[in-house]
Amino acid sequence: MGALTKGRYLSTTGLLLLVYYTVSVISKGATGDAQPDALPSVQGTLPHFIQEPEDAYIVKSNPIKLHCRAAPALQIFFKCNGEWVHQNEHFSQEYKDLNTGLKVREVTINVSRQQVEDFHGPEDYWCLCVAWSHLGTSKSRKATVRIAYLRKNFEQDPQGKEVPINGMIVLHCRPPEGVPVAEVEWLKNEELLSSLTDDNIDTRADHNLIINEARLSDSGNYTCLASNIVAKRRSATATVIVFVNGGWSLWTEWSPCNVPCGRGVQKRSRTCTNPAPLNGGAFCEGMSVQKITCNALCPIDGSWDEWSEWTLCSSQCEKQRSRECNSPAPRHRGKMCEGNSEATENCTDGLCTLSMDSSNDVALYSGLGAGIIAVVILVIAIMLYRKNHSEYGEDVIDSSALTGGFQSFNFKTTRQGNPLLLNSSMQPDLTVGRTYSTPLCFQDSTDKDLFDPLPDIKVKVQSSFMVSLGVAERAEFHAKASAETFPRDLSRDYSITVDRCKQGLLTLNGPFSTGKEQLRTNGVFGHPGGRLVVPNTGVSLLVPHGAVAENMSWEMYMVINQGEASVQTLEGSEILLGPEVMYAPPGLDLSCPVAMTIAHCAEVDTENWNIQLKRKTQDSKWEEVMSVEEESTSCYCLMDSTSCHLLLDQPGSYALVGEPLTQAAVKRLKLAVFGGMEAGSMSYSLRVYCVDDTPHAFQGVVAAEKTRGGQLLEEPKMLPFQANTFSLQVSIQDVPQFLWSIKPFTTCQEFSFPQVWCSNQQPLHCAFSLERYSPATTQLSCKISVRQVKGQEQILQVYTAVAETEKESVPFFMQTDCTITSQTGPKAFKIPVSIRQRICATFDTANAKGKDWQLLAQKLHLDRNLGYFAKQRSPSAVILSLWEARHQDTADLDSLASALEEIGKIHSKSSPKDQDEPESDFNHIQAGSVCGTGKVTNQTTEDS
Repeated sequence: MGALTKGRYLSTTGLLLLVYYTVSVISKGATGDAQPDALPSVQGTLPHFIQEPEDAYIVKSNPIKLHCRAAPALQIFFKCNGEWVHQNEHFSQEYKDLNTGLKVREVTINVSRQQVEDFHGPEDYWCLCVAWSHLGTSKSRKATVRIAYLRKNFEQDPQGKEVPINGMIVLHCRPPEGVPVAEVEWLKNEELLSSLTDDNIDTRADHNLIINEARLSDSGNYTCLASNIVAKRRSATATVIVFVNGGWSLWTEWSPCNVPCGRGVQKRSRTCTNPAPLNGGAFCEGMSVQKITCNALCPIDGSWDEWSEWTLCSSQCEKQRSRECNSPAPRHRGKMCEGNSEATENCTDGLCTLSMDSSNDVALYSGLGAGIIAVVILVIAIMLYRKNHSEYGEDVIDSSALTGGFQSFNFKTTRQGNPLLLNSSMQPDLTVGRTYSTPLCFQDSTDKDLFDPLPDIKVKVQSSFMVSLGVAERAEFHAKASAETFPRDLSRDYSITVDRCKQGLLTLNGPFSTGKEQLRTNGVFGHPGGRLVVPNTGVSLLVPHGAVAENMSWEMYMVINQGEASVQTLEGSEILLGPEVMYAPPGLDLSCPVAMTIAHCAEVDTENWNIQLKRKTQDSKWEEVMSVEEESTSCYCLMDSTSCHLLLDQPGSYALVGEPLTQAAVKRLKLAVFGGMEAGSMSYSLRVYCVDDTPHAFQGVVAAEKTRGGQLLEEPKMLPFQANTFSLQVSIQDVPQFLWSIKPFTTCQEFSFPQVWCSNQQPLHCAFSLERYSPATTQLSCKISVRQVKGQEQILQVYTAVAETEKESVPFFMQTDCTITSQTGPKAFKIPVSIRQRICATFDTANAKGKDWQLLAQKLHLDRNLGYFAKQRSPSAVILSLWEARHQDTADLDSLASALEEIGKIHSKSSPKDQDEPESDFNHIQAGSVCGTGKVTNQTTEDS
């Protein structure tokens, strides 16, 4: 029955019912057969509703019930959307109210999801009920019936914030669209927040979360939770960090003047502890130490006035005179006048004498003799002491003073090894006719002019260690300084660094070969494409599907150059941030660019670094290809935190080169400590390595330690090394003194700044040699501190068994792909070929709806340097190749599927009239991506 016919049928039925009940009332009135239990007082009342139908929501496919109850009522019928509901769909019952004696009629109908979905009108699906009595009809209120749902995606997710303490935190949240409207709650670290228990928190009706004054305890992960009768939805988690900026403490009192006399300096200091910076807060600005000049009053020694006139001769035949110490008087801690202030003299030229006791004479002269002897002995002792120490002279200094604390001179050893390796078991050669110093930190003797030496003087070098050896002869070192005095700024120190790097003065010897060794991998690739990986180096090459023409194949290979030629040809203050990688063969003919990934060790910051991609020319010089922050149509460079992803059109040797712009530039160092017993001895060797934080550089350490049977004693750690020109110190701490001994002057070692900054993927290492007091000692526990002066510090905790029978090696934390060097065909890619082709077909052709490759690049966060993609034959294919290279370590396609799903939603909202056409395309693509993710992305089920 059609809708029109059904409406007419229901209307006719209602009319017949009305006529029937009217006739019935009239006939009952004529015959006088009124209902016996009807009260006379009710005969003149219309029906009134005891219960009216309420608004309802259909959840999933469950029908809802609408109830209507009225008294007095002879009959009740529902009317939905202006049409009467068939009487067979009514469920009615009648009873008498015991309090009023009225007949109460109750009617119920069911409304299904299908009825609501089939209704198309200007307003929501509605129903009301009509009740009849003897005198007429009454209508109830309209009750609406809606299908309940809650979409998946929030219209606005809360965003993470970093706010200062006592600042205001505002987290915005717009819940997903839903019927009924979703209620919003907030979770902090998965616990429900309530503004009722915390006056500092305000959850507004607009769903935003406001924390009026941020406290340290307010730091955490916040989630917006939306829910209605259908489902619950969680937003993305927003991390809130409440930081504390450092504040200065009060100044200390001024120190005393540092000189006893004349012009000097006074100091006062303060610390950044009021409060101390927390959670990344800014350090205090300004100086921690203030200096002012002071003038200390010089002491003035006293001097005698002239003698007064002699007095008259006294009865004892004496005359006296006096003088005062006031010419000048002693001031400012000056010395008093020496001598007597009074003088007495016989005034009769000896004619008047007094008797004196002989015993007093003996005591007087005995005391004078003893005093004279004591003075003579003291003078002799002082002369002998000065004679014994005159060999050293007043200009004796420690040898480390000549080179900033890191230099040794003419140190003859029995083994020519790594000059950075401090071997405590090494004994001095006492047969050599000169004295050898033993500094705390070693470096190559050829680098003795690395830092500016002392002025042009002849310096006598003598250390306490030389004295302990009993060697009398001294070593002499002549050092000439430039006439200029350079401040400790970036340009000066970097010029020194670069000069040393180019002149080869930073010799990095030891267990590593400095020859031109190469790591190489190769594979044969055809039209399906594939991937090349140099194991455990962070270097790989992706050959896209279709890059090689059909019915053709190329043998391609990658080589990592480990020689020093690359360093020699760098310009200015540039350093290598990763290995030099060559991919070949020359003359390779590909239809689209390949994607190369190279690991790097820089903390990427455009304000502090100028990072460039360079290519080696035929004459072995480097030419700039592009700067990573500039746009180029010849190459594409994408910098991640640890890797650089390149899109290259031609083979060649490439390297990532960095030039620090400020002293805040940071490169990452990986620190590792290895150990092992020395054969046939009680000594145990700890070897500490500092290497650029790239997998390739660390593999050199792993290979060297494997050959010598070393054990990795602590998981490697990362240390940020700043370009502030300060050195790197390595020290051993907390060695059990009653179990182990370590020779003096060997607990601290130091690498100069140029050695670390210009290491260029070559490992630096130093060693500590400890000796057991007893063979019963089988455990060693200590700490290795690695810190940059005025920089950061890392602690390597060592706790190991040192028994000689211990042969098992701790794993070297190598990558898991160490056995896979090449993959070809579909197994090398995460995106199936069919899905890739469908995506390219969808996005390569621009249309009026904006559904093109630029939107794909934007959603995949690859929307910079779009000019490079624009010149490609298939921009979408190149974008997907870059995405493959960037996500080669992740095992799912979540980010790609989410991007496509988001694009589909954008178009479904922007063009609702033509929703069917674009929706089908995106649903096909998303359905294809399900094969890789196992994730259902169906728009209809999501809206439900």
